[in-house]
Amino acid sequence: MSPRSPAVNEELRRRSRERILQAAVELVGERGYENTTLGDIADRAGTARGLVSYYFPGKRQLLQSAVHRLMHLTLEEALEREPHTEDGRERLARAIDAILGLARDRPRLMRTHMAGILQAEGFVQCPEQQRLAFLLRDTMTRYGTPDVDTDYPLLRALLMGAVVAVLLPGAPMPLPRLRAELFQRYGLDWEQGMPPDGDPPDGMQPRVVRQSSKSSK
Repeated sequence: MSPRSPAVNEELRRRSRERILQAAVELVGERGYENTTLGDIADRAGTARGLVSYYFPGKRQLLQSAVHRLMHLTLEEALEREPHTEDGRERLARAIDAILGLARDRPRLMRTHMAGILQAEGFVQCPEQQRLAFLLRDTMTRYGTPDVDTDYPLLRALLMGAVVAVLLPGAPMPLPRLRAELFQRYGLDWEQGMPPDGDPPDGMQPRVVRQSSKSSK
């Protein structure tokens, strides 16, 4: 029996890593962070406990990579859903709705993720975070921003702040209000993206600001 090629080994490692990331998202969403062990994640992923530690130095780093993967996949699906569009304003609206939707649909998971980022370890630089960053930067470029190196970090910060506001224990902000504020800031129409039912809160109407031709390329 001939040995596996390097390409086959690399594909097996990729699949194994993705099973671990998916298991972490599922278990923390179901049980919470403290009630999920690396052994639990290994069992759910169908892999050895030592392999989890081989890929990730600790549970917090694993969870950040897992959530960044979930965010990347959710954002990618929203941007590429039918009807497909290259319009930068529509793509930005979809991106905002995708990230806010995760806060609405997976509150335990996203609250745990944000708490980890705000602790000492901060952002984990991993392939999943890099793919998420690429999609958000590309969205800002298509939107037509003249300075993506400044405007992408600002968008990221605004989205993080909105997620925290939605999830704030005891005093959460309504998601439609936060959405309306972000849409106003970027001159998006309320009907773009995946609008919630009803009118904009308190009759707020996003001002329509037409971008340069770059936004539709």
